Amino acid sequence: MSRLIFKDARIIEPSSGIDEVADLWVEDGFIAGVGKAPPSGQVVDLEGKILTPGLVDMHVHLREPGSSHKETLRTGTEAASAGGFTAVAHMPNTSPVVDTSCWVRWVLYRSEGLPARVYPIAAVTEGQRGRELTDFDALKSTGAVALSDDGRPIACEGVMRRALARAKEVGVLLILHEEDPELSAGGVVDSRVAGALGVRGIPPEAEERMVARDLSLAEETGIRIHIAHVSTAGSVRLIREAKSRGVPVTCETAPHYFSLTYEALFKHGTNAKMNPPLRSEEDRLEVLRGLADGTIDAIASDHAPHSPEEKALPLPEAPFGVIGLETTLGVSWTVLVEGGVLSPSDLLAKLNLNPADILGVPGGRLVPGTPADLTVIDPKVEWTVDPESFRSKARNTPFVGMHLRGRAYMTIVGEKRRKGP
Repeated sequence: MSRLIFKDARIIEPSSGIDEVADLWVEDGFIAGVGKAPPSGQVVDLEGKILTPGLVDMHVHLREPGSSHKETLRTGTEAASAGGFTAVAHMPNTSPVVDTSCWVRWVLYRSEGLPARVYPIAAVTEGQRGRELTDFDALKSTGAVALSDDGRPIACEGVMRRALARAKEVGVLLILHEEDPELSAGGVVDSRVAGALGVRGIPPEAEERMVARDLSLAEETGIRIHIAHVSTAGSVRLIREAKSRGVPVTCETAPHYFSLTYEALFKHGTNAKMNPPLRSEEDRLEVLRGLADGTIDAIASDHAPHSPEEKALPLPEAPFGVIGLETTLGVSWTVLVEGGVLSPSDLLAKLNLNPADILGVPGGRLVPGTPADLTVIDPKVEWTVDPESFRSKARNTPFVGMHLRGRAYMTIVGEKRRKGP
């Protein structure tokens, strides 16, 4: 038996409310106990650094199959580990789309032994074209943890109704990209800044109209939904009101929506272009309120890597998306904990406990006998975002040059330890 002892750790477990200095020990890759460690074993002295259940990013784009020039499963999970994540959920908008059990198996097979666990999310509709439903039962039984057409909305209400009904029968979660394509068609950035940049805009109503529709359907049917990358004040208010009525909905946001506004486009150009787009200061503040009052359940990176050549195109032509696996923890800690919005435990719940519970995957808790997926955080370290040091293949970040506090120190996945950046 191999025993690994983490001594003098500030253990934060959001599910139990634990926030105390203690030891945690691991035996043969499984959590064995928390408290006063046994006298023998390999010791890692954490000197008061935070030890918490492994972080789970429930929304990443690892680009395989099909676009390995942007990112691969290996480079993406190396970036995840460097950023403190022990598990990520792989979105299906690849080439080809992950819309069959064959491709789910492909993702699982190719993910074996990588630095972070990879949970496949499969498509709701064939080819993500928004028309014919995929085989929900086969996808779930093969290993898909949820279904999503992320990157595209399910615009037809009839298709959405059929998808909800089938999701209920199979017992699988739908993760929704909320965008009215009639309002967003040809849009590049938020409509309130589009004129200044000489491009077409995407109004907040493009998101809010679809959020309202799907909240109404969830309320009518009683079927649980999860809303991805919430970016507008109106969406936050709609979800808050729906939750108060008991509508079965969870949601996430990404760090760029609570730390930046569309003003970042003037400095970072295409590296601040994503969908949904950066919004106004009013929207940013409402997203912060939604995080503080629990309306927003989770924080996800929406890691969307692109090659430098693609992001060098003019603003209208460059692809949507920014990377975030290696900055999510630091930006979140700096803005939310150092900024007094959330306690350390409340932030970590949105990064480990809640994503794991929403997806129904292991993790989020320190339970003896379960795999030792752990994240060690140094909350005092100060650093400056330098994309040239990233493990990701991509460099398209709007946080370049930002001074942050708090960073991953180490991740543990079973018996494998990896030091942070």
